[in-house]
Amino acid sequence: MEKHFARVRGALTGILFTLFFISAGLILAINFRPLFYADIKLLNLEAESGLSASVIKENYDALIDYCSPFYTGELSFPSLPASESGLSHFAEVKVLFQFFYITGVVTLILLIGIALYERKKKNHEYLLISSITMILLPLICLIGSAIDFNKTFVLFHRLVFSNDDWLFDPVTDPIINILPESFFLQCALIIIFTVLAGSLILFLCYRHYCRLKSKVASSL
Repeated sequence: MEKHFARVRGALTGILFTLFFISAGLILAINFRPLFYADIKLLNLEAESGLSASVIKENYDALIDYCSPFYTGELSFPSLPASESGLSHFAEVKVLFQFFYITGVVTLILLIGIALYERKKKNHEYLLISSITMILLPLICLIGSAIDFNKTFVLFHRLVFSNDDWLFDPVTDPIINILPESFFLQCALIIIFTVLAGSLILFLCYRHYCRLKSKVASSL
């Protein structure tokens, strides 16, 4: 019975680890500005949008600054117009990002407590169970993205947002011209691989503890 409960704890801990690494991957993706700066040339955004690289950067920076949990002002693009519905959507995006910032902090605190508890119980199997649990969501996302990222992208927006404000009109909200679908795919891949990296780290930690346990047992 105790072993059964330990496995259930491991699966639940795996969900917490998944939420933590999703949050970490999202925070990394939205704050890794060099990726977007590189995309200006790689994705030919100047030609696609009709804007210069400097204009693209300053408006993108304004958006990312606004999405920070430490930014308290209203969203205002330096040199691009924006519709009311567009600004409303970005306000919802900011709330979503804040949720993941909070989730990252809360899950980290919980995971530290769990790790201390399991260490006291001398149970390291939760690392393996958590590692396996964490693989499931990235695999589903990778399969969905590989089959049709556009449909996956649309499905995500319909599930997360209760309106159609995310359907931008390039005339009234030209910011969408510098945010191509391929950029969002890159961000999604950063999140997915962050979760997979976390799963690998947990597995390696489990193997490390198994080796230590084996050495101690062989020395007795």
